[in-house]
Parts: sequence; C-alpha cells; structure tokens
Amino acid sequence: MLRHSEKTSYLCTPVCQQSAAGSKATIHTSIETMKNKALIAHLSMFGACAGWGLMAPIGKDAMTHGFDGITMVTFRVAGACLLFWIASLFAKREHVPMKDKLQFIGAALFGLVCNQCCYTIGLSITSPINASIVTTSMPIFAMLLAALILKEPITGKKTLGVLMGCSGALILIMTSAVHADNKVGDLRGDLLCLFAQFSFALYLSLFNPLIKRYNVFTINKYMFSWATLMLLPLTIGHVSSVVSHPIPARTWWEVAYVVGIGTFLGYILTMIGQRTLRPTVVSVYNYVQPIVSVAASLLMGIGVLKPTHALAVVMVFSGVWLVTKSKSRHDIEKSK
Repeated sequence: MLRHSEKTSYLCTPVCQQSAAGSKATIHTSIETMKNKALIAHLSMFGACAGWGLMAPIGKDAMTHGFDGITMVTFRVAGACLLFWIASLFAKREHVPMKDKLQFIGAALFGLVCNQCCYTIGLSITSPINASIVTTSMPIFAMLLAALILKEPITGKKTLGVLMGCSGALILIMTSAVHADNKVGDLRGDLLCLFAQFSFALYLSLFNPLIKRYNVFTINKYMFSWATLMLLPLTIGHVSSVVSHPIPARTWWEVAYVVGIGTFLGYILTMIGQRTLRPTVVSVYNYVQPIVSVAASLLMGIGVLKPTHALAVVMVFSGVWLVTKSKSRHDIEKSK
C-alpha cells in the first residue's frame, strides 16, 4: 500500500513531466528565436556594409558618366527623403514634439548635409578605394569627440589606436598628393571624405539621445526632410542644367542603386543590426565596406591599388580595432 507522499508523487508525475517538457520546449523556442534574431542582425549588417562598399565604385562611375558630385548628393538626399516618407506610412506612427523636430535640423546638418555633401563630392574627385578606406576612420573621430563632449576617458589603447589611424590616413593622403590621379587618389577628395567622417561622428556625439528615442523611419524622414530643404534651394539650378543634357541609362541605374540600396535600404539594415548586436560586433562590419569597394573598383577598372594603400589599410584598421576594443567610462565604472 502506498503512503500519502508516495501517492502524491505518483499522481503528480505525469503532470510534472508534462510541465518539464513544456518548459524545455519554451526554452528551446526562445533559443531558436534568439539565434534567428542574431542571424538576421548579422545578415543585415553585412548587407548594409557590402551595399555601401559597392556604392563607392558605382557612385564614382555615375559621376564620370553624366552626373557630378552636387547632382548626385541632391538626388541621394531628396530621393531617400521620398522613400522614407512612403515607408513611414506603413510603420508605427510616433508622436514627435516640436522641440525634437527642431533638433532634427542640427542632426540633418551634421549627419546628412555636411556628411553626404563632403563624402559624395570627395568621391567624385578621389578614387573609390581611398574614399572607402577613409570611411573606416569614423570610430576614431567618434572616440575623440566623446572624450571632448561626453568626457569619456582616454586610455593608452585608445591613444595608440588614434595615432595608428591618423598615420594610416596620412599615408593615404601623401599617396594622393604625390600621384594626384582619380584612380590612385586626390588630396582634396581624401580630405573631404575625412571631414565627412568627422561630421558624422559629431552628429552621433551631439544627437545620440535624440536618435535613440525614435524608430528608423521617424528619424530619417525628418532628417532627410530638413536636409532636402537645406540643399534644394542651393542646388536645384545646377541639377536642372545637368539633367537637361542626355544621360546614359546605365548612369540612371547607378543613381537608383545609390539612392535605393546604398542609402534607403542601407540605413534600415544598419538599424536592424544595431538593435541586436553589441557595438563591438557592429564595428567589425566596418571592415567589410573597403574590402568590397576595393574588389569592385579593381574589377571595374576605376581604381588602382598601390603598396601604400595596403599599408594605410593595415594602419587604419588596426587603429579602429584598438579604439573599439577600449573600455568606455561605463565599462570602467562597472568593473570597479
């Protein structure tokens, strides 16, 4: 005859087993969901950076067959503005107070107008290889500005990273100064692309709290709207005169890629990746862009890779790696 405790255990066994099986299934489902999210995030970041890598040689080719830097950046900003407004109609609607709408003016100035004007016009002058290598320097500028504005500590690793990155940029600029060839590089274009990275880093330092409050469609529809309002009055006359001349169909397809894939889709994929992956993981994908850009430029015959380019890549990549691996103020306080 069973005792009371044994009866209870006997009676509960099927229920307990069913509960345990349910818990295991839930855990398994949660793990699978997390894996799927991580996979989507990785694919999104790779897609965005690969798309940006292709944008440099494709944009460069368009700007040598009918378009120029001013026309390209106008189409890029105005076209992306239209696409983000259309996409926002299908996204969750967010209330944006007037104070934040006005703050988006400053965000658009540094994050889009200065950044994209300098980069696109710089790309039209220099080689796509140089432009893509310079693009990887943004985390270095972000670290310097974070130290000045957000009072982030400057560690020895960060200092070494900045020095290596600056050395790589200097090698690149000196190579351009010696050759002055749009296949090898041009000093003016390199400096414009470098300033573009500084401008975007300044945007991240000043407006990071603002851009964290809203989704990608809300942020970009307002930023691109303000950027379009700033640019169009200054460029519409020039753009009208450029597009009035015959432009090859291939150039229009290249412009469509820059606007639709390189800008609109690239921004969306980046936000998807950044929401799941750690910043250090996201920063690794920064290296995909120049690799894709160099390969595409060489295949298209619009870029020349010199030994000094390879040295500059090693220096800049190493500098960025050291900066992104350094501890932030939050990490240092947390470890105490």
